[in-house]
Amino acid sequence: MTTTTDPADAGTWAQAAPIRSLTVLPAHREDVELHTADGLRLVGELARPLAPGGGPATPAATLVTLHPLPTHGGYMDSHVLRKASWRLPALADLAVLRFNTRGTSSPRGTSEGAFDEGRGERFDVAAAIEYAEFHDLPHRWLVGWSFGTELALMHGHDPAVEGAILLSPPLHRATDADLDAWAAFGRPLVVLVPELDDYLRPDEARARFARVPQAEVIGVEGAKHLWVGEPAVRRVLDEVVAHVLPGRAPLPTTWSGPAETAHVAPAAPDGTDDPADDEPADETRSATPAPEEDA
Repeated sequence: MTTTTDPADAGTWAQAAPIRSLTVLPAHREDVELHTADGLRLVGELARPLAPGGGPATPAATLVTLHPLPTHGGYMDSHVLRKASWRLPALADLAVLRFNTRGTSSPRGTSEGAFDEGRGERFDVAAAIEYAEFHDLPHRWLVGWSFGTELALMHGHDPAVEGAILLSPPLHRATDADLDAWAAFGRPLVVLVPELDDYLRPDEARARFARVPQAEVIGVEGAKHLWVGEPAVRRVLDEVVAHVLPGRAPLPTTWSGPAETAHVAPAAPDGTDDPADDEPADETRSATPAPEEDA
């Protein structure tokens, strides 16, 4: 399925209005399928900038996203990744590829296979990178969140990738050997660590990632593992754009022109998919994953 947001199928804001949690900005969006080397079909979505004629435009760069832990509510629609796909094609000329890793379900559908603790998922990461490369999506960066950071560190050092951005890395499955491999890879590694993270906080993260000379560890004051609340989301998206496309951040917080408001959906099991997370009160609410696991 291909969907395009334009004045014919969306409301038009005559004056600049705030970009809120459920705001969907114009883009060319299509359902995609990835095919792994071990024979699985994975479901996903590709959002690209919208060309003047209504078709897809060539993006300035591409984000290949890797979602949080599926056994604790993570999937391709986990809120930061979903909002990246809703905003960044229009605001930053970026393509955003999201997909469900093996055995993961979302409204888009269920990817074949079964969760494999990050081992078999190496084929999923490779399939996503290959898809972006085959479809001439330029300047590919990995953006992993929590479990997705483990996948990026363990399986993401591919010559077709220009760098990686890690959100809330727990460093549970990824080992020092994986960090050493990324150090040898030599590509940029940007690490966003919430001040109040449940698993790895900024000082410890700086010590762990010291093995990677090119790693930039950024502590984010007041943030939590799940990046709940619109201020946290904006900080993440600004950092992503600032590193992938220097000079394009900070992003606008208002928009005039065609836009949609997404339908309200129930909160995801990880507690992040709340349509009310524009509100300041949500920035401090509790959203803690299960002990000894990463969401």
